[in-house]
Amino acid sequence: MTNETRPTIADVARRAGVSKGLVSFALNGRAGVAPDTRDRILSVAAEMGWSPSLRARSLSVGRAFACGLVIGRSPDVIAADPFFPSFIAGVEDEFSVSGQVLVLAAATPGRHEEETYRGLAADRRVDGVILSDLRADDPRIDLVASLGIAAVTLGVPDVDSPFTSVSVDDGAGIRLAVDHLADLGHTDIAHVAGPSAMLHGRHRAAAFEAAARARGIRARVVETDFSAADGARATTALLDAEVPPTAIVYSNDNMAVAGLGTAQRRGLSVPRDLSITGFDDTELGRHLFPALTSVSTDARGWGAAAARALLQAIAGGEPEALALADPGLQVRDSTAPPTRS
Repeated sequence: MTNETRPTIADVARRAGVSKGLVSFALNGRAGVAPDTRDRILSVAAEMGWSPSLRARSLSVGRAFACGLVIGRSPDVIAADPFFPSFIAGVEDEFSVSGQVLVLAAATPGRHEEETYRGLAADRRVDGVILSDLRADDPRIDLVASLGIAAVTLGVPDVDSPFTSVSVDDGAGIRLAVDHLADLGHTDIAHVAGPSAMLHGRHRAAAFEAAARARGIRARVVETDFSAADGARATTALLDAEVPPTAIVYSNDNMAVAGLGTAQRRGLSVPRDLSITGFDDTELGRHLFPALTSVSTDARGWGAAAARALLQAIAGGEPEALALADPGLQVRDSTAPPTRS
């Protein structure tokens, strides 16, 4: 095989020491391949620079070899939230070797979002979609099912769903943050939460309130839209209270960074005057001063798991509920014992 010759499935099979059929199953994300064999095949394919001929495959099997991710948030919020680039990188880790293309769209929730899904399904432009930011009684479940395309959900819906779910226990991370602050001696802790219309925002707020009750902590919750600007607004409101909290648990790192800046502009010292925790453990938070204590989640791993699940669904796999490892808490310099009661 020369440098000018495109490697084939047969070439990958010879190098990996398996059959062409097994290579095909592994590259297309189909069931029936042992995990270690699948990893070896994908590694060999990547080393050889194998890539599929999408046009030929589409014509031969009647598939688009494209999957959609429609994010129902404003482009400004998406651009500023570091979760999505990491998640998309994980999706691409899988799609790059399976020959799948990711179609990304930002849409306003409601009619525009519905039209976006319908447009993706028209003429089989995508084989499946990843449903993110699940909402209460989410209408997209029935919509996508009616469109006849495969799907996976990020999180477990609160309505009946025919799709595989790939979820992380958001509440576990929030409980770790509350327990950490309580162990330091904090008895007045606030939570800057995401929108209650989103299930993960609601779950995190509920977990915060339950953990605070269990530790006998005075708790208050301020709802936001997950943006840094709204995180700063919420922080200002909390610090303007007659008795401000001694610690704030934020529902993402983006808002925690904004909260840190808001507190410091008011002359407060973090963590001497105010302890702060984030969620997602983004790289930026590790390089702040003080470095941010944050709930650590594997956004890239979540993206890869969602991509694998979607490929299996497209191949006809049965729906299942996949639970990923619980988040951890990375303790850094933004939390300390309170200096006032």
